Amino acid sequence: MKIAIPTAKPSPDAFIESRFGRSQYFLIYDTQKDSFEIIPNQIDLLSPVGAGIQAAQKIVEAGVEVVIVGNCGPKAMQVLKASGIQVITGEEGISVKEAVAKYKRKEEFKVSLRQ
Repeated sequence: MKIAIPTAKPSPDAFIESRFGRSQYFLIYDTQKDSFEIIPNQIDLLSPVGAGIQAAQKIVEAGVEVVIVGNCGPKAMQVLKASGIQVITGEEGISVKEAVAKYKRKEEFKVSLRQ
């Protein structure tokens, strides 16, 4: 299974980004390989609209099954939902490594939306 977590830095020690579509990177954790892949979010971050949709499409193409994020806008959520991706929102203030460990331990997150 692949878990995507948006961050501002390309490191598992980075904190979860509060905004899905405007994050600088997505760290993709592969539970089978126990490894991280870094995907730069090279969309037009200055564009007033469309960042979330573009980012969501990138996540779908990467074969992700779960996204852990602070907040996800409605358009990005719609793309993720249509692809059957579980989105866990409301998580901020913890690192990518902490979020993955929490997920693996099946700990409850603040808000979980099954898509």
